[in-house]
Amino acid sequence: MSTHLTEHAFSSLPLHETLQKGLQSAGFEFCTPIQAQSLPLLLAGKDVAGQAQTGTGKTIAFLLATFQRLLTTEPPKNWNGKQPRAFILAPTRELANQIAKDAILLNKEANLRIVVAYGGKDYDKQKTAITDGVDILIGTPGRLLDYHKQHVFNLKSVQAVVLDEADRMFDLGFIKDVRYFLRRVPAPTERLGMLFSATLSFKVAELAYEHMNNPVKVEVAAGKIASDNIEESVYYPANEEKIPLLLALLKRIEPQRSIVFVNTKRTADRVWGFLESNGHKAALLSGDVPQKKRESLLKRFQDGEFPFLVATDVAARGLHIPAVSHVFNYDLPQDAEDYVHRIGRTARAGASGVAITFACEDYAFTLPDIEAYIKHKLPVAATSDEQLEQPQPAKRPEKRPPPPRRNKQGDGGNRNHSSRSRYKPSHKK
Repeated sequence: MSTHLTEHAFSSLPLHETLQKGLQSAGFEFCTPIQAQSLPLLLAGKDVAGQAQTGTGKTIAFLLATFQRLLTTEPPKNWNGKQPRAFILAPTRELANQIAKDAILLNKEANLRIVVAYGGKDYDKQKTAITDGVDILIGTPGRLLDYHKQHVFNLKSVQAVVLDEADRMFDLGFIKDVRYFLRRVPAPTERLGMLFSATLSFKVAELAYEHMNNPVKVEVAAGKIASDNIEESVYYPANEEKIPLLLALLKRIEPQRSIVFVNTKRTADRVWGFLESNGHKAALLSGDVPQKKRESLLKRFQDGEFPFLVATDVAARGLHIPAVSHVFNYDLPQDAEDYVHRIGRTARAGASGVAITFACEDYAFTLPDIEAYIKHKLPVAATSDEQLEQPQPAKRPEKRPPPPRRNKQGDGGNRNHSSRSRYKPSHKK
């Protein structure tokens, strides 16, 4: 048994027999800490506000509770057989898709109708899937808001509500949309409420207590997750040493699948260029990459065609990519919470991982806040221990076209509020 699992077996939980079969066929035997703590509460009908980052098993926890509610409780009297009985909100299309995949995995015997809806493509296809009838509706705020205002579905029969990665909802500017939905589902006493977030900040806790039925707080400490699962270290390079240090580490470690995090698009272009020109095939993901190309790059990275992914935080939110062995914080994040999100891209589902951080002249000042937040010091590694070499000149990334104009059908998961005004039609005569 993995050291990152508990001794609590799923078979000991009072789950519906179809769910037990689904768990067995998926190979799930023992609970992770967040599952062991939250599932007994949820199965007893209590609302839960859980603090856990991605990769801890929270998705399976809230899906099992959602399925259980629908399988063991009679539908509301006002249910017409087609409207959703469970409503799951996620901040990004990648996360919504991952939740849907896990739901389908558990659904082999339960035969519930699962629909996922997000912006960027398949507008009519997703709309038809909802109108054909849905039990569990999963999606991003923008696309679901658009459908709801068109009366494609209503929320009057909802018996379970899940808000995943609530802190990211605030970060990405979706909180007004979230509150719109929470005001239109049945009262907290008439449904099961679940909220999960990497951090239960004051604003997230306030949201939970306003729209949930006296939720029980369940916490898996971020610091504990990091220290147990991930081998962390920090280097203190000068700015001009960062590229040679990164290349030296890649040469020595030879990581199989790695994400290199940077703080800006400009740095992303530069780091990608040095990786490519020095023999390291890499994908480049920043906020202006079109959705179709984004999905293609992520698939090629996941398939192993690109061993490296260079990404900004905005581009990498909600990513679920299995078997990432190493995370490199080329730039130290300026927000302590982002450090936890970044290193959570590795060591997923009980695996181990490595997180290497550069505390350079520009960003080293944020390290004390990060260490205070994760409740431990990062082990220091010496730059002088690595054989730094002069890199080949950086390759230039191809110029990208400007993002397309927003259409009236909504963008779904990743709305850029600043771009709205940029493409506003001029009223000057």
